[in-house]
Amino acid sequence: MTTKIKQSLIGGIVGTAVMTMVMLIAPMMGMPKMNPPELLSMMMGFPIVVGWLMHFLIGIIFAMAYAFFFMNIVKKISSNIIKGAIFGFAVFVFAQIAMAIMGAMLGDTPPMEGSMMLMIIGSIIGHVIFGITVALFVKEPVTE
Repeated sequence: MTTKIKQSLIGGIVGTAVMTMVMLIAPMMGMPKMNPPELLSMMMGFPIVVGWLMHFLIGIIFAMAYAFFFMNIVKKISSNIIKGAIFGFAVFVFAQIAMAIMGAMLGDTPPMEGSMMLMIIGSIIGHVIFGITVALFVKEPVTE
């Protein structure tokens, strides 16, 4: 396994775990309930454990996309935190499009509870935290 693959696996797992913790804690701070694994399992009609596996697999896939594609796009930005924040926002946009497509195809979208604006803000925050975490784990090799 190459270093980028190892970094992506670790970054994707840790980034997804951190994002998920933030989303699970968010209701304690007045934000609407956001549980991506539950949403995935409900939409696909599978048990919640499948939703959790899918959620982490998606996180790893996005971390790989960061390592092998996105890093090349944002080469000129020196700060990993800024790179990660931009990546996290891009992942948020992609996730919204993917969920809309899945909802249209499967037709079983669970009803949203709470303020849609707060849900969007919370989701952006979660995805930006994911992106920053991934960017801190996945780094360009140092050339000497």
